[in-house]
Amino acid sequence: MFRNNKYSLVLFFVIATQMVSAQCAMCKAVVESGDAEMAEGLNNGIVYLMAFPYILVGVAGYFLYKKMKKG
Repeated sequence: MFRNNKYSLVLFFVIATQMVSAQCAMCKAVVESGDAEMAEGLNNGIVYLMAFPYILVGVAGYFLYKKMKKG
């Protein structure tokens, strides 16, 4: 029973990876179209998505540091 679930999970990740690479081609086409406003919006979106994991790890690290220092 569990053995089949492992294979289906691997299959899901393989399919999901193919869908993600399809999105990269669309982003590249938008940037290459020459629309500077659209390209700037795409770059801002990338920075926005990149910043949140770092902020979350920083906040978690700060609270962990405070907790370790207190106890």
